[in-house]
Amino acid sequence: MARTEATAAPAADAGELRRRVGDLLAAHDPATTDRTTFLQARFDAGLAWVHYPAGLGGLGAPRALQAVVDGELEAAGAPDNDPRRIGIGLGMAAPTILKYGTEEQKQRFLRPLWLGEEVWCQLFSEPGAGSDLAALATRAVRDGDEWVVDGQKVWTSTAHTARWAILIARTDPDVPKHRGITYFVCDMTDPGVEVRPLRQITGEAEFNEVFLSGVRIPDSHRLGEVGDGWRVAQTTLMNERVAIGGGRAPREGGMIGIVAGTWRERPELRTHDLHQRLLGLWVEAEAARLAGERLRQQLAIGQPGHEGSAMKLAFARLNQEISGLEVELLGEEGLTYEDWTMTRPELANFTGRDAGYRYLRSKGNSIEGGTSEVLLNIVAERILGLPAEPRTDKDIPWKELAR
Repeated sequence: MARTEATAAPAADAGELRRRVGDLLAAHDPATTDRTTFLQARFDAGLAWVHYPAGLGGLGAPRALQAVVDGELEAAGAPDNDPRRIGIGLGMAAPTILKYGTEEQKQRFLRPLWLGEEVWCQLFSEPGAGSDLAALATRAVRDGDEWVVDGQKVWTSTAHTARWAILIARTDPDVPKHRGITYFVCDMTDPGVEVRPLRQITGEAEFNEVFLSGVRIPDSHRLGEVGDGWRVAQTTLMNERVAIGGGRAPREGGMIGIVAGTWRERPELRTHDLHQRLLGLWVEAEAARLAGERLRQQLAIGQPGHEGSAMKLAFARLNQEISGLEVELLGEEGLTYEDWTMTRPELANFTGRDAGYRYLRSKGNSIEGGTSEVLLNIVAERILGLPAEPRTDKDIPWKELAR
């Protein structure tokens, strides 16, 4: 199918966007158009992510108007791009590519990323550099127009299904750890990339460890300047925390809705103590949901800030406390977990599963996307303006650090 681009002036209001959606639906009836063709047409019409530039799936419109497009298309029964399956690409890789990528990189990666044709993963954390990501040891050595990468990454969700990865590696060991890091796009199908499953407490292996042995990455797949990877990575990390903790949800959406539903349907399980705890967590979940709406309003006028760290903190704590309450509410029934066999899902799935699964899987919420301890420091220093923790290794060359 021939590809066309949105060439008209950027949509400035909800009415113009609704008109464009109407034109899309008239030309590509969701009832008779196959899913891939419809999504391609939507991207090329600038209705994929409306705040992106024309030609890259957007119209340069205010970010807040994306909800108008999504609502109109959902009401018409149009297919979506299965955003949960490609969340790392949408929430982390895409905004980083948009901000730091060359025009060639944007044209190459953004369209298949949004369409879900290419899944992405994130090669950041390492066995010796989890909470202290800047201490990473994976090396990238320049060899002409290529970089040769050697190292190990860990806790990599979707690595077993991904075509591309966002990768940070050390390119200069002679400078302090936050410098001398460079950001790359890595082809997961290249020789030297080995993905091994990591079995979790749930029995699943939704994430992995990744070994990089002599992987050759062309310099054309570098994002940002050489040695400036830490600054580029901050864009990824701030968007990651918003993606994890700041998703839009209806009232009683997510974990609190599951527990509240059980409470209403199973009166024989109720006790006064559990009732008081449920009410308290319900209020906190609603406050977090409304705070998330406020955060999305801030996103509509600019890049995410450190407030996303606070939202991710709240998300992790609430998920763990609510899932713990659910197990107590169900008593012996809450201890059962039927699906303990080794499986390789693309992502964790909290719906349609046992309470025991939710309780175990939520333990990872305070680790993935930045540990709660690190995020507390970020909130204290970057939002509240409290004194920073002493950092004695800040100005020491990376090669001289104790490891």
